[in-house]
Amino acid sequence: MHQGSGILSTRQRRLAWLGFLLAALQAPVAAWLVADESWLFSLCVALMVATVIIADDAARRRPANATSD
Repeated sequence: MHQGSGILSTRQRRLAWLGFLLAALQAPVAAWLVADESWLFSLCVALMVATVIIADDAARRRPANATSD
């Protein structure tokens, strides 16, 4: 049984992880340095990128011959 391919290529997956880590690390630093709540934008971006990574993981774990409903 072969695993399915994900929605991201290997390079895109690495860049998504890098983007997630940078945004997740930037949010608390911005919250500490800036008086307004603009750090929430970084948190939202990190959560959206994490959602794409999780969807890619799910697609990769699905068998190659499985169909989506």
